[in-house]
Amino acid sequence: MPTALPTSHDPAIEARVFWIRYKNEIAAVLIVALLAMIGFAGYWVYSERQNSGAAGLLASAKSAQDYEQIIARYPNTPAGASAYLLLAEAQRHDKKFPEANETLRTFISKHPQHDLVSTARMAIATNLESIGKSDEALSMYAQVAATFPKSYVAPFALLAQVELLKAKGRIDDARRVCEAIMTQYRESIVVGEASLQLRSLKGSGLSQQLGARSTVVPANAASPPPMLARPALPAPTNAAPTPSAAAKPK
Repeated sequence: MPTALPTSHDPAIEARVFWIRYKNEIAAVLIVALLAMIGFAGYWVYSERQNSGAAGLLASAKSAQDYEQIIARYPNTPAGASAYLLLAEAQRHDKKFPEANETLRTFISKHPQHDLVSTARMAIATNLESIGKSDEALSMYAQVAATFPKSYVAPFALLAQVELLKAKGRIDDARRVCEAIMTQYRESIVVGEASLQLRSLKGSGLSQQLGARSTVVPANAASPPPMLARPALPAPTNAAPTPSAAAKPK
């Protein structure tokens, strides 16, 4: 039987024995760590070059074709993400609303954590409204306000719902949206507009109540939207009758 090696408490000898026994494993670990460091350094240099190149192209880009080129060459860079938004804006300017929304959806899919995702969703809703898809636009505005309540665009998304709700005759819903803006976003620049809308909506609600109590209802009274159905203001009491009115034959 082979005899066991005598044990030693000399640190130098123990270290040498440890190295002899595990030198292959230690060397392998060191090689892996070195390769990882080299790979990280190479990736960092590559990323920096990519970002620099993309930023340079973005600075000189002026057309939709330029933005498309940046997206094709540098899709995962910060400049590439910005190029999506600029391309969508160029498409919107050219009245290509469906194409712009497709670009914005691609941007959201590829950069879901980007700071401007809420702005992109807001732009989608605006484009939907521009092509007459009011129901989809209203739904998207509501999603933006609910998903990004602390974002800069949240009160704008709420305010954008008001006109759409008014057009659909949903006066109570429009009023609640205005009240939400005034209570939740008191520091926003849209509070003044929300206050004006709320006052007009309260006046519209009163007009609707008075119209419902009237015994004589014109045949076309229900056709205009609520905001257009307000009664006309009476003429001043001190206004003199016009000669034509006074001389009108029976």
